[in-house]
Amino acid sequence: MIADKLTFSQARRHKPSFKVTSAVAAAAHRHLVESLVNQSPETSLKRILVVNFSQTGQLSDITAQLIGPLRNAGHQVHLETLQPETSFPFPWPIIDFVDAMPECIQLDAPPLKPLSIPLDADFDLVILSYQVWFLSPGLPMTAFLKSPEGQRLIHGKPVITLVACRNMWLSAQETMQRLIAAAGGQLRDHLAFTDRGHPLATFITTPRWVLTGKRDCFLGMPPAGVAPDEIIAASRFGRALADALNNDQEKTGHPMLTGLRAVTVNPRLAISERAGRRAFGVWSRLIRAFGKRGQWQRRPILLVFAIYLITMVLTVVPTSLLLQWLFSPLLKSRLEGLRTQLELPSGSQEFNLEKYDQSR
Repeated sequence: MIADKLTFSQARRHKPSFKVTSAVAAAAHRHLVESLVNQSPETSLKRILVVNFSQTGQLSDITAQLIGPLRNAGHQVHLETLQPETSFPFPWPIIDFVDAMPECIQLDAPPLKPLSIPLDADFDLVILSYQVWFLSPGLPMTAFLKSPEGQRLIHGKPVITLVACRNMWLSAQETMQRLIAAAGGQLRDHLAFTDRGHPLATFITTPRWVLTGKRDCFLGMPPAGVAPDEIIAASRFGRALADALNNDQEKTGHPMLTGLRAVTVNPRLAISERAGRRAFGVWSRLIRAFGKRGQWQRRPILLVFAIYLITMVLTVVPTSLLLQWLFSPLLKSRLEGLRTQLELPSGSQEFNLEKYDQSR
């Protein structure tokens, strides 16, 4: 639920400290050499647009792992970091945080600063790196997808989406699918990176990170965010994608990143998300009736919503998860069918991990 407005260089100053081992680096070098040796003369290098927005630097770290192998393989990557005309704060003051909810739900995004992409630029593939705000795409990504320039860049192109969040991304991805389709794009793959902490723990550690900027261990709970080893392992998608582009697989209409554990879905969370999305829909319309984002007239109702949100997190959500666990034997077949549907298009299978995941 955290947005990303830092540039790549800025993001590096905020990212968690970790080092790639010499063995991983050596393996990556061997893979690059093998790719260049085995590359056919007919292989054409591709032009790739990567659109990114990150406040904390976490999403930028993951995106960097993805595009590194693409650049090493010789493909041309243009990284576009979205910049809202009015920047979003981080850490968020709680009133500013909840004040963003109605516009997130209603897809009413504030304008962006002009893009750095030339007007006549054309790309073979578009990668959209976004985060989740209130079960919706972050407002900067929504602004890009609804803008004439964003729609022009996506129209007729294969698109890969990449999300990093606490654990609830399903509703946001459904919205992304609709916006991409409305722009004439073709969603080809989806990658999801989530906090591996227990859901009840992350209900504490993630808001603490969002509202205070602190993400370290807290009261015995693990640090908030995607684990460093998961961030390093994201490079497997870049290696697989480089091979796919070398073979023109972006033109086939099929997923390019299957067998790499691209997404892992907990179908019980989908039920909670749908209930939360309905509640946010009601609250968003009510709050917008009091005024526009940032206006003082909305402050009283925002305080009421903040109290409601905290109460829901502390009482309704744990109760819902407990009831779903108790009734899971009766819902097993339905939940498995839901899991299979929600993991499309890239899936949770692992048959290509040995080939491309050099962090194992």
